[in-house]
Amino acid sequence: MRSSGSPTTGRRRTGPGLRTAAIALSLATAAVLTGCASADTTTDSPSAAAAFEPVTQQEGSQITVWTDSTRLPSVEAYQKANPDVKMDIVTYDGGADGSTYLQSKVQLFDRTGSGWPDVVFGSPTDVTWASEPTTADAQPFAAPLDGDLVPQSTLDGFAKGSLTPCEFNDHTYCLRNDIAQVVLWYNKDLMDKWGYDVPTTWEEYEALGKQVAEDHPGYLVGSVGDTNSHESYFWSGQCPAFEVTEPDTLRTDLQDPNCTNMAGLLDGLIDAGAVTTKGFFSQGFAQDSGSKVLMAYGPSWYGQYLFKTAFETPAGQIAAASPLKWEGQSTAATGNVGGGVWMVSSHSANLKASTDLVTWLTTSDENQASAPTYPAYTQAAEAWLANPANSDYFANDVSGPFKEAASEVWTGWSNTRFSDATAWSSVVLPALTEGKTLTSTLEAWETEISNEAKAEGYQVVNE
Repeated sequence: MRSSGSPTTGRRRTGPGLRTAAIALSLATAAVLTGCASADTTTDSPSAAAAFEPVTQQEGSQITVWTDSTRLPSVEAYQKANPDVKMDIVTYDGGADGSTYLQSKVQLFDRTGSGWPDVVFGSPTDVTWASEPTTADAQPFAAPLDGDLVPQSTLDGFAKGSLTPCEFNDHTYCLRNDIAQVVLWYNKDLMDKWGYDVPTTWEEYEALGKQVAEDHPGYLVGSVGDTNSHESYFWSGQCPAFEVTEPDTLRTDLQDPNCTNMAGLLDGLIDAGAVTTKGFFSQGFAQDSGSKVLMAYGPSWYGQYLFKTAFETPAGQIAAASPLKWEGQSTAATGNVGGGVWMVSSHSANLKASTDLVTWLTTSDENQASAPTYPAYTQAAEAWLANPANSDYFANDVSGPFKEAASEVWTGWSNTRFSDATAWSSVVLPALTEGKTLTSTLEAWETEISNEAKAEGYQVVNE
């Protein structure tokens, strides 16, 4: 980690906050802050809610902010606009999904009784442990933000389901910075030239993929070779691979028809040569095959970071379409491939300044309009879509598909205490490289997920 230096900070968009400072908040106030019905929340099990008991608040005290390098300019902009807010900004690389750096540091701070940052940027996976006490006499690292810290009207402004990874034990422990809803990307120039209609269902996608393989060998409609490909396809297909049904119970049933149907569809396209088992981001792929990607089912950031940056596809060719659905379904479901969260520490002595910061970072049009990825806050997303930098590259108006998909992310694929990428990368991708089918790997994939879940304390249900 390295400190970015100066202690200042930024303009507040909304400021519910706490109106008292330099006093010890009573348990009654704590109950209001958390919305708890009673103080009897200390638990024997680490998954149950622990009482949130704020430390003595110190008005105007410095807050320490841990951020990744991507979000650093936003934090610095807030600091510059609010010089009266004292901040110590630290950049760290522990916000990546699957990293245990932040968790290890918090466990150390819990043991020593000091050192916690006031505000942290992390992945949704981090919230699964940050919302739980590390020991029986500790309180969760993340402060519950519902109640007096963040108004319900603000929470209601986030895209449908986007705060689900923040919600544990009937409380909201983070604010979602951005989402990566999955849409259908396609090369409009080639689709028009070849007379193909953009598919709206999985069945149409499958048929078109096989037609492309026959008419234009070498051209692709997708990839399953990246470490997050399963989030685009199996999450969108509502496959219950990571479904937390109770706080300590995980359902992973890859023999569910939603899983086997998606695996079978992809196997057929892989066999036809229309879907590759090489990753879009694998070494050499952009140079060898980037120009032959006719369609790609993937996150909203694919447009800028896959087609524009990696494949260097000229402007005005790539378009986005709505998420696919199975024939007979009234609405689509889609996956989410990324997106970060902001958390406020329950140990913060300046909850007001900390909450004001994370609220501005996630909801401010001023900040989010120029953000690198799609904001989770609905109003800020409108500002982001209105920014020509986020739209001029594309061959169509992506705002419709983006907004539609943002409200259709399936919440049955849960964030867990372990990364959903590990089993896919360690079991499925090597099998595909060896020429095995996705269908044939489902059992081994499920076993690996189950083993990882059990190691993290989950009871596992495989049906």
